[in-house]
Amino acid sequence: MKNIFKKTALCLIIPLVVLMMAPPASPQSADDGLEWPRQIIVPQGKVVIYQPQPESFEGNILESRAAVSVTPKDKTEPVFGAVWFKARVQTDRDAHIVRFLDIKVPRVRFPEATPEQEKKFIDFLEKEIPKWDLTISLDRFLTTLELIEKEQATAQNFKHDPPKIMIVKNPAVLIIIEGEPRLEEITNTKLERVINTPYLIVLHKKTYFLNGGQVWMEASDIMGPWKEAKKVPKDVKKLTPPEEEVESFGEEDDRMPQVIISKEPAELLVIDGEPDYKPIVGNELLYVNNTESNILMEIESQQYFILLSGRWYASKSLDGPWTYVAADELPESFAKIPEDSENGHLLVHVGGTEQAKEAVLDAQVPQTSAIKRDSEGPKVEYDGEPKFENVEGTSGKVEYALNTPNSIFKVKGKYYCCYEAVWYISGSAKGPWAVCDNVPDEIYTIPPENPHYNVKYVYVYDTTPDVVYVGYYPGYMGSYIYGPVIVYGTGWWYRPWWGVHYYPYHYTWGFHMHWNPWYGWTCGFGFSTGRFHFHVRVGGPGYGWWGPARPHPYPYRGGRRAAYRAGYRHGYRHGSQRPGINPPRPTPYRKQNNIYNRSGNTARNAPRAGTGDMRRTTPAQGQRNNVYSDRNGNVHRRTDTGWQTREKGKWSSSTPSTSRSKSQLERQNKARTQGANRSSRYRQSASRGRAGGRRR
Repeated sequence: MKNIFKKTALCLIIPLVVLMMAPPASPQSADDGLEWPRQIIVPQGKVVIYQPQPESFEGNILESRAAVSVTPKDKTEPVFGAVWFKARVQTDRDAHIVRFLDIKVPRVRFPEATPEQEKKFIDFLEKEIPKWDLTISLDRFLTTLELIEKEQATAQNFKHDPPKIMIVKNPAVLIIIEGEPRLEEITNTKLERVINTPYLIVLHKKTYFLNGGQVWMEASDIMGPWKEAKKVPKDVKKLTPPEEEVESFGEEDDRMPQVIISKEPAELLVIDGEPDYKPIVGNELLYVNNTESNILMEIESQQYFILLSGRWYASKSLDGPWTYVAADELPESFAKIPEDSENGHLLVHVGGTEQAKEAVLDAQVPQTSAIKRDSEGPKVEYDGEPKFENVEGTSGKVEYALNTPNSIFKVKGKYYCCYEAVWYISGSAKGPWAVCDNVPDEIYTIPPENPHYNVKYVYVYDTTPDVVYVGYYPGYMGSYIYGPVIVYGTGWWYRPWWGVHYYPYHYTWGFHMHWNPWYGWTCGFGFSTGRFHFHVRVGGPGYGWWGPARPHPYPYRGGRRAAYRAGYRHGYRHGSQRPGINPPRPTPYRKQNNIYNRSGNTARNAPRAGTGDMRRTTPAQGQRNNVYSDRNGNVHRRTDTGWQTREKGKWSSSTPSTSRSKSQLERQNKARTQGANRSSRYRQSASRGRAGGRRR
């Protein structure tokens, strides 16, 4: 009878490990499939699994363990144990979900089970695994990754020299032009467009027109002065981008801003009048309240600090000069900024804070997909015949194409193209292109001085005869780990291609990039009003000012809409709400943050495994997510009065066997709590964001 009970317990426990829940239909569903612990009712009884505890995470392969319990039918006392599994990770950042596929179970441990019984169970699991699914929220997953002991690779040789920094005390907007204006005819019109800027600037006869959303500005000289255009030519007016629904906060403001043109990398910080200082941390830190920018003053040193693209700069005067300050060399008062204050978002960029650690962990999780081998390759274009140049720092082993908007390389006589986070290979620079299943190591030596540095963050993980498993890290989109924090862009300026056509590269500066934990990097704005805002475009196909471009054509040739660019609104600061509660970008934009799911890219993806015939788990009612397994498979429980250990079928008040084990369990408990809180905040923000904004 005792042996029958053992076998029944084993057969009940493992299915739950791999039979998690199907992915949630939406962030608003009551269950979400993401609450822990999970349970499943089977004919033999009830099985409960507690949140998995990662042990290693390399590329897209995760090794983890989980505590489980089983209550056999007609029994009231559960049996506890532990299971280890190895899986391929598939992530969906838009849905904040991590799915484990191709699961293998190398080890199971229960105090009363024999090795032979465990081996029989593993054999059973390997046969049944294709039918099962395992899913967890990205937020819960991230907070447990910190416990993995491995070296974190960070970027090197980035530039942190400050751009041209301008601080004004009146409404103003910054317009970046790469060097002298370069004009190109707009097809079927008598107009010319300034092509070396992400903004819509056109020349009609001898007058320049700049689109500002619902209004047009005009100037006889591109450097200004600019004023509101009272009469806009019909051909120019036809180029007005369509109005889109955007969120609006603060008071409406009818003031027209000053237009500031810069022909070099620059950042504009707008203060709405004289600085209005308010305290953040007692008498140690002040912040300027009447600006959308992040401008702080440390009282002791009487130094100003500003945050640009994730980098801190300090000066004794708002007029500069500004000096770069590393994130782990900031005054101690920065780490004391209250998390729930309107400046709490700054903690992401302060070395050593929990927020900074979470952002760094987030940058180490790839977005993944399975790409069909027979999917169609990209249609690359060149401005004339292909021109290649050696990539400095690769000893002549890698060449890159100059006169194309695509990322194309020549290595050992073969050509490799990284397009929309997938690698392709060809015997010719012009194609045709086939999905690549083996990227040369030489490509991963490209230094940040090269404009295609970001392709180092796109990987091929595994292959089958039918699919290639791929993934990209946030670095592909310009979000890099630098020391203990993340930054946007490499800081390098990349010379664009100017021939018959103009192909730009991504910019670190000029767009007031700021980061929040739910949506990543978004661009800001010097100033906007009820009628004045921009839709800005990226350059050519496949690439642009923000790295990989999004396929949304503008009504005029060669342009692409990238994003609504918002910033300081009179009476509103972007930090005045908890990050993500009122996100600056409405829900519709989030749906294509995953490059693999963008329109035009989905045809490449291999079909996902169906979940219709899978058994779905439900939250384990009345049970806390407080049971853990240590590395030896022993099971422990965190209670309000301390730790308990499972021994001889009962919970004892004895502590874990070693202080190291207890310390690890305490960290896991803290990480699990933080993950649950973060997951809850994300779902709240997603739910509120679905309401969208109102037209302006």
